[in-house]
Amino acid sequence: MTGEILFTILVLAVGLERVAELAVSRRNAAWSLARGGVESGRGHYPFMVVLHTGLLIGALAEVWIRRPDVVPVLTWAMLALVTVSQGLRWWCVATLGRQWNTRVIVVPGAARVTGGPYRWIPHPNYVAVVLEGLALPLVHAAWATAIVFTALNATLLATRIRAEDAALARLA
Repeated sequence: MTGEILFTILVLAVGLERVAELAVSRRNAAWSLARGGVESGRGHYPFMVVLHTGLLIGALAEVWIRRPDVVPVLTWAMLALVTVSQGLRWWCVATLGRQWNTRVIVVPGAARVTGGPYRWIPHPNYVAVVLEGLALPLVHAAWATAIVFTALNATLLATRIRAEDAALARLA
């Protein structure tokens, strides 16, 4: 039972991180829109919200209902990946500054950011999302949640990255 409680605390902490992320996103989206920002990809955004909420709820439900056996080596490795994903996510937020938000909003005339993790990877925030979506459930061996989220997220990211790339192409 202790493992389930510790996992619940971890998922709640990630949930609180998401709330903080949304607060930053709303502030930055308002800043971008006030400067003539143009939003793209609105159609897939509600699915993204549902999917990311489902990751947290699904992981908790699977752990509390199925009560999977924990593999300590896997737990520690996945916890390390969750930590790395959070670090990468906030590095992206810091690098993009006011241009970062959870929507696809491009301010006409703004320079494309090519520093920080964007120097090496075109969409590093999505690397963080993929890592977290796989690793967070596996901290407590919630295999089904990890597999379902990863499969659905791959489909969503294909759409999201196309929308983002098209929007960013207009900056060039």
